[in-house]
Amino acid sequence: MRRLVVLVLFGALSIPAAAHAQAWDAAKGIVGKATTGSLEREINRRLLAESRRNQCSFVTDSDKLAPGCDAKVRRLANALIDAKKRINGAGIKNFKFVVAGHTDSRGSASHNKELSARRAAVIERELIRKGVPKDDIESVGMGSERRLVKPDDTPAKQARNRRYELQVRL
Repeated sequence: MRRLVVLVLFGALSIPAAAHAQAWDAAKGIVGKATTGSLEREINRRLLAESRRNQCSFVTDSDKLAPGCDAKVRRLANALIDAKKRINGAGIKNFKFVVAGHTDSRGSASHNKELSARRAAVIERELIRKGVPKDDIESVGMGSERRLVKPDDTPAKQARNRRYELQVRL
């Protein structure tokens, strides 16, 4: 009988301990996600600012880079390499840099999507040539889906919408 009481008490005490451990693990996960989210937002702010300062031009309606882009791509690559150091320093191993290409609203949606994808791929290749590891980066074409300026009915507004943006996904 005494043994039964001890086993019941032990079992009753171990349930709250297990529940406590689960709650603790959940809390650690929430804090980890918040920290990761904070780091992701901070790095993305920096990468977005750097990509806006270092926009390369393309020949009209093509994915051919206009002259004078080498130093800009080098600065972008350095920004990505610095961001990777911060991410690795935080103990995060699963991440991906994304080059998102954007166009103005002129032309068909399918043509703009395809053109923006080709241009983003060119920037991705240039960044890889400047030292960004191939497995750390990918490109995507957004077309004119995410315009900065609406409507883009003047050449100046259209130029603002033709861009690429760098971000990290953690």
